[in-house]
Formats: sequence, structure tokens, C-alpha cells
Amino acid sequence: MNVVDEPALTAQQGRVFDTLQAFPDHPDTPDLFLKNLAQRSRLPHKGFSTTYGKKAKMNIISLKQADIIIDAIFEKSRELNLRPMTAVVVEPGNVVKAFKKEDHASALRLEMALGKTYAALALGRSSSLVQVRAQERPYFMKFIDDASEKQVFAEGGGRLIRNEAGEVIGAVGVTGDRQDVDEDMAAHGIHAAGLKTDEDCADMGQLVRLDN
Repeated sequence: MNVVDEPALTAQQGRVFDTLQAFPDHPDTPDLFLKNLAQRSRLPHKGFSTTYGKKAKMNIISLKQADIIIDAIFEKSRELNLRPMTAVVVEPGNVVKAFKKEDHASALRLEMALGKTYAALALGRSSSLVQVRAQERPYFMKFIDDASEKQVFAEGGGRLIRNEAGEVIGAVGVTGDRQDVDEDMAAHGIHAAGLKTDEDCADMGQLVRLDN
């Protein structure tokens, strides 16, 4: 018979939560939190919650917010008569939350958009700044390229998505037009959902990179 020492395991779970609490913006934190809660046979708890510990919250973009971002991008792109657009919104860790591709958009657009979100999340800045970093430090970017198994696409159009407190809750990648236009569309979608870009959070005490 497998006897579970519930007080000891509850204390262990608390220690794990306390550790995760110190890294709310780390891309692996939500995953580790969920894996802890998933161990129902070992770690007793009162069911799933969107909070962990006593203070920190899981900050992951919602499906509703993701849909608003993408729909706003497409609406604005039609208003400006841009080329057919593709947009993807991801959670921290580059896990797809929502994706749409306009009619007549060319092939590999999902992969391009995901490469831009990967770039933004991996280096903590817009993918246009990652492109600048690639030009300035090619050996560094070669390492990033190899380490990510060539999933990073260092071209403008990928932006971090931040909540009201300036915390990263996901990223959006846009592709279809010129890269500067793609990045502007990404910012438009973020604002349409009532969320913030890096530029909006420069004076909020968060780690924000607006240059390299």
C-alpha cells in the first residue's frame, strides 16, 4: 500500500509554489505550476486555480484576448488595404493560443509568425530588435539559431504582450506585409485588446528592452 504523508507533501508543494512565485514572468513557470497540480495522487490540493501561492497569479493570455488581437489586426489590415495577413498569438513558452490566416496568404506563414514570437520570447524584446542583434552579433545569433533548432525568425513583426502590470503574458507574431508594417499591426492588435506593448511599459519598473 502506498501511504502518502499529506502534511509533508503539502509543505513540499508550498515550497515549490514559493519558488515559482519569485519568477512569475519566466516562460517555464506556468508549466511547472500545472505539473505540480497535476500530481493529484501525490500532492493534495483543492482543485485547479488560476492563482498559486498566496500572492502571484498565473499570467497567461486568454483565448478571448488572443481572438480580439487577431481580429483587430485583420480589420485594420483590410482598412489599410495591406497584403493578406497571418497572425498567431502564443502563451509564454511559445505555445499557440490562437492562429488565423487570411485568404490568399502565402505558404509557411504560420511558421514565419511563430518564428517571430519565438524570437521575441527567447530574447525578451521585439523581433525587430532581435534582427538588429543578429546583424550586430552574428555568432551570438548563430548559437540562438542552433539552440532553438532554427525556430527563431529574426525579422520584425513579433511583439511581447504585457498585462496592466507590465508582465509578459504572451506574444503575437504577424506576417504578410513589410516587416515594419507587420510590427505596427501587432501593436495595434495588442492595444485593441486593452493590453500593453514594451513601449507602454518602459516606465513601469519592469524589465523592458527598447534597444539592444
